[in-house]
Amino acid sequence: MGLISEALLLPFAPVRGSAWAIRQVLREAERIYYDPAAIRAELGRLEEQLEAGAISEEEFDRREDELLDRLEIASRGGAGTGDGTPA
Repeated sequence: MGLISEALLLPFAPVRGSAWAIRQVLREAERIYYDPAAIRAELGRLEEQLEAGAISEEEFDRREDELLDRLEIASRGGAGTGDGTPA
């Protein structure tokens, strides 16, 4: 039965391969997005923008909250694999 099902599913091999590649890209994007070092660097750049007058206090607060939320998720280990476990 295994050989027959493999033969029947062979036309779908490119789709399965594409789905695997997409999952890998998404996993890597999440890893980068939730990287604590990258988030801290963004917080630093955000503060520089505020001090330079490039953004308002309201914009700073909004973006800082978003970054701190990402940092909290990263510290809990809830990002990276899509199933709540760290990568």
